[in-house]
Amino acid sequence: MSRLLATVLIAAGLLPGAVLAGKAPLAVVAAASPAPLAAPIDFGPPQGEPIHAVLGIPPNVPPPINRKTPAKVIVDLEVIEKEMQISEGVTYTYWTFGGTVPGSFIRVRQGDTVEFHLKNSPDNKMPHNIDLHGVTGPGGGAASSFTAPGHESQFTFKALNAGLYVYHCATAPVGMHVANGMYGLILVEPPAGLPKVDHEYYVMQGDFYTTGKYREKGHQPFDMDKAIEERPTYVLFNGHEGSLTGDHALTAKVGDSVRLFVGNGGPNLVSSFHVIGEIFDKVYYEGGTHAQENVQTTLIPAGGAMMAEFHVDVPGSYVLVDHSIFRAFNKGALGILKVDGPENKAIYSGKEVDSVYLGDRANPNLHAVAAAAKANASGTLSKDDQIAAGKQLFTGTCSVCHQANGEGLSGVFPPLAKSDYLAKQDKDHLIGIPLHGLTGKVTVNGKEYDSVMPPMSQLTDDEVANILTYVLNSWDNPGGQVSKEEVSKVRATPAPAATGH
Repeated sequence: MSRLLATVLIAAGLLPGAVLAGKAPLAVVAAASPAPLAAPIDFGPPQGEPIHAVLGIPPNVPPPINRKTPAKVIVDLEVIEKEMQISEGVTYTYWTFGGTVPGSFIRVRQGDTVEFHLKNSPDNKMPHNIDLHGVTGPGGGAASSFTAPGHESQFTFKALNAGLYVYHCATAPVGMHVANGMYGLILVEPPAGLPKVDHEYYVMQGDFYTTGKYREKGHQPFDMDKAIEERPTYVLFNGHEGSLTGDHALTAKVGDSVRLFVGNGGPNLVSSFHVIGEIFDKVYYEGGTHAQENVQTTLIPAGGAMMAEFHVDVPGSYVLVDHSIFRAFNKGALGILKVDGPENKAIYSGKEVDSVYLGDRANPNLHAVAAAAKANASGTLSKDDQIAAGKQLFTGTCSVCHQANGEGLSGVFPPLAKSDYLAKQDKDHLIGIPLHGLTGKVTVNGKEYDSVMPPMSQLTDDEVANILTYVLNSWDNPGGQVSKEEVSKVRATPAPAATGH
């Protein structure tokens, strides 16, 4: 490349100044074409026959667009109100675009003329519409798409600006429609397309507001007061806890390139999106034209989006989180990218990230927890059901201190295995330990321990009951069974004063 040409490209913003100084690698030069995104342009009328858009079901996206000319693209999207699982044993009535949360991924080309058909299922109870942030026009289409149950609306727009845009329902009360899952992404590709990658995935964060607490079993209605006060029960990727873990984890192989299309439906929270163990090569922040490089964590505003590109160099489980970290481990905003392939000790010598650190969602889906919840709902819950569910919950909640085998850590955390302390305490006291915590000196199996167990107030009554039932029936402990009702009774009792024991 001549020095004059490099100077021109730098002035145009297509190359960094480091190229002129001879510091940038050849890959930087190659990356300048195709340009990722482009300015607003009207490419003229559509050419050829109309095309029916192929929609992506999350976490999948439609294939890249390889057309050289603008087209008329017909998008058919149906609003469906449906009850689905938000967590193991917990259901919620979602309002959806296309039957999923987030809604179907829409992919068009800059300059396309989009004929949009919005259908409202006749089984629905509410009117709905759609506001696409990629539309130039009143309400982003909302003013033209108000649709009653059993009806269909149609409007047309030209995709003038390349970028990654949120769409959502804008029917009053807008916040309630969005909070119930009515959001998705539309990608307007630049004419030259996006650089080729091995995998593209669709992830969207949302905050949900239920009358019951986190993981409280049964059907949970929407709580308007919590939503107004911005106190979400759940913060989730792709609409439900476990949507991107276990059997549903994203996948790649060592050496692959990955592009994440990530949106934030809100309605309230800003996302601090992060992939544990990876660094984003590029982030097209806010879904726009410019890219930041070598990014650890990026902000995604409510109603905003971003694209991230990176390579995976070593195998393991890479955890997607909102780095407002309690949202990840205590409200559900956690996913996994599972990478298979040969190790590279020169890059990373250690073992795969420990599953205790990742929490219970790093393991396969919590089938035993779901089975216990179903049995409890039908009145057939057995001790064996509780033990199986308690074991899975213990792994993600308690084993980091007490260890998977119940032996604790010598001189730090008392053992639960063969514990004389458990054997001589009454049931209410044992229930009170996870509910209220335990501080001060205790003697277990003849040894004194002086540490702090914080209250596990995030656990529901049935989770506490199942964990305690598992512990009492494991590692040669005396046995017994704790019920949800017994836990509820102790929870309602004021916590004892924090004194030593």
